[in-house]
Amino acid sequence: MIVLDQITKAVILDRLAVGESAAVINGFFDIVHFRNPGAAFSIFSSGGAMRTIFLIGTTIAALVIIFVMIRQSKDSLSTFSLSLIAGGAIGNLIDRLRFGEVVDFLYFHIGPYYWPAFNVADSAITVGVFLTFVLFYFQKPKGKK
Repeated sequence: MIVLDQITKAVILDRLAVGESAAVINGFFDIVHFRNPGAAFSIFSSGGAMRTIFLIGTTIAALVIIFVMIRQSKDSLSTFSLSLIAGGAIGNLIDRLRFGEVVDFLYFHIGPYYWPAFNVADSAITVGVFLTFVLFYFQKPKGKK
């Protein structure tokens, strides 16, 4: 996941200037080159260097917790879902360390309604969190039928 995330971001960095976009499906999907200094949906988008330090520290703390959970995981599906989250977090952490912000490039919209731009790492985190929730919610405790 980390490699795929960084390769896709390298292509965007090579092909599009910041703020530039290319329509893929008119009126629905564009490839863009946006920079997000904050977290998901641009929360914490102001704050300068302290914001960046906070987000890097929070990511590292979350990764430590996720790695402990992976080591304690008893099944491969849980390990996979947690690994998606960790891989996505590391992909965005690399951007924060390199640029102080995250490169986003997938941009969906319908008419004037736009979903915030995101990237492969964000997608991995979202799928991993969803899968982890589903597993937690529907997994039966051991010994119960």
